[in-house]
Amino acid sequence: MTINPAWFASGGVCAAGGLFAWGALAPASQLFGRTLRRVDDASRMAITFDDGPNPTVTPRILELFDRYNAKATFFLIGRNVRAFPGLAREIAERGHTIGNHTETHPSLTFLSAARIAEELERCDDAIMAATGKQPRWMRPPFGYRSPLLEGIVRGRGGAGVAMWNVAARDWRTQSPEPVIQRLRRARGGDIVLLHDGDHRVLEGKRGHVLAALEYWLPRWRGAEIQFANLDEAQLKTQAG
Repeated sequence: MTINPAWFASGGVCAAGGLFAWGALAPASQLFGRTLRRVDDASRMAITFDDGPNPTVTPRILELFDRYNAKATFFLIGRNVRAFPGLAREIAERGHTIGNHTETHPSLTFLSAARIAEELERCDDAIMAATGKQPRWMRPPFGYRSPLLEGIVRGRGGAGVAMWNVAARDWRTQSPEPVIQRLRRARGGDIVLLHDGDHRVLEGKRGHVLAALEYWLPRWRGAEIQFANLDEAQLKTQAG
């Protein structure tokens, strides 16, 4: 049997492509640099929100968190901050951490370094104008990373790239019950991903997220879990 060297070459290309895809897309991957995935304290949970601020639900989430004396981290889209600067300011004034979720919510995987930097800078500018505070953490849209991303974030003085290890998969409109079920595995030490906004529209429907939190916050509190924003928590940057 004759071995065609092209078979090995094509196999290597496929393997490299698979490795790149895992590095770019898998929340647990550290291939493209260190990412934040857990809280180094089993008594604390970091609840995080993407794609806001959203006037249809973010104010109600803030009120709910006040009720339980809980803090969270909100990764905001720059164009949404520009639309609702007062709401971004209210998030900060209530003691929550605000992170950078880019200006327009693109997939960063194949963008140039200049374009990634522009997305981060414009979002930072919007948040600074609204709150007077510079974001320390950033989260890539869809969780999709570029090999360039960590270096750009840290080169701009950021603390790092924040991912998650528990996802509610709540980005589409749905009933609360599936979201409640997906959050059953959340424990102390976890970084939990939820969405208070919808990157496709300014005022997305997120009542299912609010209902799931109304169910879980008192139960987590009853289990003596404390809630920390990413600036308060002791953090782990390695996968796990």
